[in-house]
Amino acid sequence: MMRLEELLRRWAEEDEEARKIRREKADWKFIERQPEPIKTALKVLVETGDLYRAAKVAGVTLGEMDELRMKAKIPLVV
Repeated sequence: MMRLEELLRRWAEEDEEARKIRREKADWKFIERQPEPIKTALKVLVETGDLYRAAKVAGVTLGEMDELRMKAKIPLVV
């Protein structure tokens, strides 16, 4: 059985790898051109991968946030 510390370490590593991928693939020029709060929401999405939280920050629906995600070229990392 995997120890809790090892599991937490692996999760942290996977989270960081996903964040790195999102940062590298994102269209930062598109993101920076967006008005607030969309710009902040897209940055939240890059950092956390949490589409729901980003939609709340932006004040839009999940579907609208997903459309913005695609326009900003932010990948869904699983």
